[in-house]
Amino acid sequence: MTHLKHTLRQQVRQAVRELTPTQRARQSAAVLQQLEADPLFRQAETVMLFHSLPDEVNTHRFLEAWGQAKRLLLPVVQGEDLVLRQYQPHAPLQCGAYHIAEPLGEAFTSYADIQLIVVPGVAFDAAGHRLGRGKGYYDRFLSQPQLLRVPTIGICYPCQLLAHVPVDSHDVRIGKVYCGLEP
Repeated sequence: MTHLKHTLRQQVRQAVRELTPTQRARQSAAVLQQLEADPLFRQAETVMLFHSLPDEVNTHRFLEAWGQAKRLLLPVVQGEDLVLRQYQPHAPLQCGAYHIAEPLGEAFTSYADIQLIVVPGVAFDAAGHRLGRGKGYYDRFLSQPQLLRVPTIGICYPCQLLAHVPVDSHDVRIGKVYCGLEP
C-alpha cells in the first residue's frame, strides 16, 4: 500500500506541475468560489484553513479576504502534531516546518468553536478519501475526539480528484471535496 501511495503521489504531483500559472489561478478561483458558496462556509464563524504551498489551491488572497469577517485558524507543525493559531490579515507569518507560512501567537485550543475544517491534499476521490503528503499530520489531527463532529471540506485542482484513492485504517475521510468542476 505504501508503494502504491508513493507512486500515486508522484503521478499527481507531476500533473499539478504541468498546470500553467494561468490554469492554477483560474482553477484556484473556481474551487474557492465553490467553497464560498457552500452553506457550511457561509454560516461558519470559525474556520480552519491552510496557507497554501505552491502546489496547492492558492488560498493566500482568500485568507486575506475572509480574515476580517471570520476567525480563521491555520495549522502549525509542532513535532509530530498540528496545532492551530489564529490568522490575522496583513500580520507577518513565519516560515515553519516544510516551508509553510505560519501565524505567530498563542495556540488556539477552543476546538469546540471550530465549525468547519478545510483540508489540502495531494489527491482526493469522490468518496472523500484523501491522499496527503505521507506524514499523517491531518489524519492525526482530524481523528481527535473533539474534532470528529466538525464538517470537513477538501479542496484541490481537478487533476487531483481521482476515481479511487487507496486508504489505510488510520486515514480520515473528508466530508466533501471541491475541485472547481461542476458536480
